[in-house]
Amino acid sequence: MSISRRNTQQRRRQILDRIGEKGEVSVEDLAKRFSTSEVTIRKDLAALETDGLVLRRFGGAIPMPTDAPEVNNEKVSNRKIAIAKLAASLINDHDRIVIDSGSTTSALLPELNHKHGLVVMTNSLHLAQDLLELEREPTVLMTGGTWDTQSNSFQGAMAEQMLNAYNFDRAFVGAAGLDVDRGTTTFNELTQLTQAMAEVSRQVIVLAESSKFERKMPNIELTWDGISTLITDELIAPDIKAELEDQGVEVLCAEIAE
Repeated sequence: MSISRRNTQQRRRQILDRIGEKGEVSVEDLAKRFSTSEVTIRKDLAALETDGLVLRRFGGAIPMPTDAPEVNNEKVSNRKIAIAKLAASLINDHDRIVIDSGSTTSALLPELNHKHGLVVMTNSLHLAQDLLELEREPTVLMTGGTWDTQSNSFQGAMAEQMLNAYNFDRAFVGAAGLDVDRGTTTFNELTQLTQAMAEVSRQVIVLAESSKFERKMPNIELTWDGISTLITDELIAPDIKAELEDQGVEVLCAEIAE
């Protein structure tokens, strides 16, 4: 283990002890205490939160509550994690990728900690912030544009123009719904940015749980002929999988952790 890595682990253990003692700590106070930058402390807190040890709050963190209610969508969360892990296996060091906003695409971010030299563009403020807190911080690009409250992301002509100035190895996009005949679907009428992401990417990868085939949405985002790969879970119906493969879509099925 490198000295740098060992020091990081020691600092995080001490941060965890400090949070246990104080109940709540601020990024500013931790940075002063450990003589390091606030960016480094935010990365430490993000890693501890990923491990389920603390909860981040604005400007700091608190201990993970011991009486936290059980999450009733645990299987859904496990599916997203499994899909994200499989998606990450397709990413190479130094890839240029674009990540659309969404809960399933967000699950991809912790898996990027193992990648070197990535360039990542996103239209999500939340994703951009989490990208900057990764241990191996990628080069982060934002689309800019007009904020859309329905999707909690930037949309519009300016965002499309920003995308068109680049080219990417892979685009990772989510889907509110999946239609075996039409493609990815949504209730949101703002679909142009997702289409722009697809157009500037060599490979278009959709991350979506198999249950999305049960959701009927009126607006098409991407048609299957513009999608390289669908990464879903192992519960996808065999006939649906076969039909998508007949349309030229590679279908990868993640195993759900028990």
